[in-house]
Amino acid sequence: MRLFVALDLPDFILNALDALVKQLKPTAPIHWSNISSLHITTKFIGEWPDARLAEMKSALASVPHPGALTIHIEDLGWFPGPQSPRVFWAGIQAPEALENLAHETDKATAALGVPAEIRKFHPHLTLARIKQSTDLAPLKQSIAKLDSLAFGEFTAQSQFLYQSKLGPSGSVYTKLAEFPLS
Repeated sequence: MRLFVALDLPDFILNALDALVKQLKPTAPIHWSNISSLHITTKFIGEWPDARLAEMKSALASVPHPGALTIHIEDLGWFPGPQSPRVFWAGIQAPEALENLAHETDKATAALGVPAEIRKFHPHLTLARIKQSTDLAPLKQSIAKLDSLAFGEFTAQSQFLYQSKLGPSGSVYTKLAEFPLS
């Protein structure tokens, strides 16, 4: 089974991002994300044996509790940069405790043999992927005209272990366990 650990986004944030994508989508022929499935990934685990699921849950339950996290969704940007982007994202502003949570989750899964992260944790929400060269000027112009780049704030109370299965219309995520942050 393919697994990852993430924080959920509340409906009002998803609705704000959905409205944004509906506004911007006509300006660029890129691969737009399914907004309803957005989440803040704290650890991508990848393939994991079904028989060892209880072991994974136990390791994740041992991650130190940072307390509830207030998270702001704001700003838009590009990976690796605006000149030759491959990803269009919404930014996440959060206390250092979110980065610590990701680090501790990484340590807990690494103890089970999951490869440790080598890249710095950079929380974001992937709004679209750019798979081929295309004119993004109309999209960038539309972004420049937006009244605000703030999409809301919320308090995360838990992180979740998810299973990801590829379905006919994209990935389908199933919650397997909840881990309170407090």
